[in-house]
Amino acid sequence: MKNNFDYIVVGSGIAGLTTALTLSNFGRVAVFTKKNPSDSSTNLAQGGMAAMLGKNDRVEWHIEDTLKAGDFHNKKSAVSFLVKNSLEAHHWLKKQGVLFDTKPSLEAGHRISRIFHTTDFTGQDIEKTLLKKVSENKKINIFKDSLAVDLIVKNDSCDGISVLIDDNKIVSFFSKAVILATGGSGQVYLWTTNPTVATGDGIAIAVRAGAKVSDLEFVQFHPTAFKNKTSPLFLLSERLRGEGAKLVDKNGKQFVNELLPRDVVARAVFKKQKTSEVYLTMAHLDKKDIIKKLPNIYKALKKQGYDLTKDSVPITPAAHYQCGGITTDLDGKTSVKDLFAVGEVAATGVHGANRLASNSLLEAVVFGRRASSYIKTHCLVISSKEGIQTNYRLDPRLRGDDTQKIKIKIQKTMWEKVGIVRKKNELLEALRTFKSIKKQLEIIKEKNGISLQLIEVLNLSEVAIAITQAALNRPKSLGVHYIT
Repeated sequence: MKNNFDYIVVGSGIAGLTTALTLSNFGRVAVFTKKNPSDSSTNLAQGGMAAMLGKNDRVEWHIEDTLKAGDFHNKKSAVSFLVKNSLEAHHWLKKQGVLFDTKPSLEAGHRISRIFHTTDFTGQDIEKTLLKKVSENKKINIFKDSLAVDLIVKNDSCDGISVLIDDNKIVSFFSKAVILATGGSGQVYLWTTNPTVATGDGIAIAVRAGAKVSDLEFVQFHPTAFKNKTSPLFLLSERLRGEGAKLVDKNGKQFVNELLPRDVVARAVFKKQKTSEVYLTMAHLDKKDIIKKLPNIYKALKKQGYDLTKDSVPITPAAHYQCGGITTDLDGKTSVKDLFAVGEVAATGVHGANRLASNSLLEAVVFGRRASSYIKTHCLVISSKEGIQTNYRLDPRLRGDDTQKIKIKIQKTMWEKVGIVRKKNELLEALRTFKSIKKQLEIIKEKNGISLQLIEVLNLSEVAIAITQAALNRPKSLGVHYIT
C-alpha cells in the first residue's frame, strides 16, 4: 500500500471533503474516515447554511448577530472573514452541484432571513454531492474503516499519521501536511444528536501530540432533540422554530421565546423538565406548508408515531456542537508545524461561547478553502521517515463489552456533572473520575495492546478530561458554559 501522499485529510464531513477537493488541485490527497464516508455530523445536519446574500442584509448585521450569540467571546477577525466570504462559499457549493433554495429562511439569533437550505436535510444533500465529486476525482483516495490512532510528530513538526485499518493492522502514512477534520465529540455525553463516530478523536490525538486546544468548555446543547430511549437522538432542527413552532409544557403553555439563542432556550427547557414534560408543537400552522418545507422531518416523526402537523412532540436538550477545539489561526494552522484543523474540530474563534445557528456549514467551507490556499504555498516537502517510531501492538481480542461499560460511565458522568448546568464540586468529582478511567485504560492498553473500541474510549476519556478542566478554568458563566 502506498503510504506517501501530498496531503492527508482526516474526516469526511463537509470540512474534510471541501479541503480534499480544493487540495486535489495541487497534489494527491488521502482522506481517512473511521467508518463509511457518509458517517458524519454533516450528514445529519438538518439546518441550512447562513450566507449574506440578500439585498436587505448587511455584513455588519451578520457579524453582530454572530458576536451576540457567542456572548462576544468570538474572535472578531475570524467572524468578519467568515461573513465576508459567505457568498463565495455559497457559490462554490453550487458549483459542486448543491441545489439551494432561492428563498432564505429565518433561524434563531438571526435578525433577518439568511439561511439557505436544499431540503430540511441540507447537510445530507451537501454530503452526498461532495462525496460524488470526491469519488470522481482521481487525485483523491478515500480510506474507509480507517481510524487515526496518533499523529506522527518529529521535532515539533507533524509528518503524518498512524492509522488502524479494518481493526487488524496499523499503517503509517506521510505527507506535506495533515488536516484534521474529524468533527465534534458529542458521544462523550449520554444524550447527543451526534453520530456514533463523533468520539472526539481529533481533539484526543491533537492533545497527545502537544497541540493547543481552547474553548472546550463551550459545548452547545441543542434545545430540541426528539426525546427517545436511545442515543443519538433525532434532531428537530432550528428551522422548525424559525417557521413558527412553539415549545410548551404539559398544559400546552409556552414558557420561553423560541427564537432566543440556543443556550438560553436549552436551559429553559432543562429547567422546565424538572416539573413537566416539554413538547414542540406546530399544530397552529398550515399543514400543507409544514409538509412542503419539512418533508423529511415530517416523515421521520411519522415513523415514530407522531404527526408534526397536529401532535405535541416530546423534546429534550442534547449535546450538539463543540464550539471550541484545536486552536487555529485564520489559515487553519495549529501550534504544531504542518498540522491543520478545519470544521467543528477547530477553534477558529468564529463561534465564541455559543454558535449562531447555521454558521457551522459555512465555517467548514470558508476555512477549509482558506487552509488549502495556505497549505499549497507553504507545505512543500514530505518529511523524512528516519527516526520515526510508530510501533503498536494490536489486541487480538475485541473487548467490546468491557469498553462499552467504561464508555457509558464516561457519558453518564459528563451528562450529570459537566452538562447544561454545572457546579464546581461536581466538576472536580468528574475530573477525578475521568483521570482514574484514563489511567485504567492505559494499563489495559499496555497489557493487552490496542483495538478500535479501546482507542475510542481512550479518546473519550481524553476529551472528557479536557472539557472538564476547561470548565473548571472558567469560574464564571459565559455562553453555553453555565456554572452555579
